[in-house]
Amino acid sequence: MTVHFVGAGPGAADLLTVRATRLLARAQLVLFPGTYLDPDVLGHVNEDATLVDTQDLDLDQIVERLVAAHRDGWEVVRLTSGDPSIYSALAEQTRRLDAAAVPWDVTPGVPAYAAAAALVGRELTVPMLAQSVILTRAQARSTPMPDGESLAAFAVTGATLVLHLAITRTRELMTELEPHYGVDCPVVVVHRASQPDEQVLRGTVGTIADEVDAAGLRLAAVILVGRALEPSAGGESHLYDPARDRTIQR
Repeated sequence: MTVHFVGAGPGAADLLTVRATRLLARAQLVLFPGTYLDPDVLGHVNEDATLVDTQDLDLDQIVERLVAAHRDGWEVVRLTSGDPSIYSALAEQTRRLDAAAVPWDVTPGVPAYAAAAALVGRELTVPMLAQSVILTRAQARSTPMPDGESLAAFAVTGATLVLHLAITRTRELMTELEPHYGVDCPVVVVHRASQPDEQVLRGTVGTIADEVDAAGLRLAAVILVGRALEPSAGGESHLYDPARDRTIQR
């Protein structure tokens, strides 16, 4: 049987894809990240399925469950928070599954940063302000960042920044960003976007750390930084300009 890696989205049970809900409905074993998941997501699971919360398991223990279920002929779903393409440990798990000759596939999900942007009603690529989005993370008690991927190196671009796994270092990170983005640059912090306890903090590079401290946020938050977050700033897209030549080029 195939192991299905399925993006659970930002947490809301109704933000899963149709494919994801179908896979969950027929799965006999579902492994899920209990720390980040709204329990309502598991409402899509067959009531006879075995549920395993992975928050206290290490990588080898997780893969052991996947391999054993495959050998038993079970249909398996490995849920990841957000989308499997970002910070999901997909690479490590699939390397081990390949070594064990276990087939697998991937179903995408709504990433947390997209849910955060939707919640505050902002496009992250606004003409004349930002046409690039950088997804990165902070380093604390985590795997070292590769050479060349420092926050300062990204900040030089002026692109919209999406910071994952960074909420406990907000003040330090804003200090690092201030020379590049300015003290008045808009910042939005979204905690548990789309879940019942979602929380939005709005501020600037100079003020957001105080907001985070006052709210006591410690995990499950993304930080958006950039001029594109200003509600009325920026230009207009050439794509929709009435003066644009719409003649089809052949």
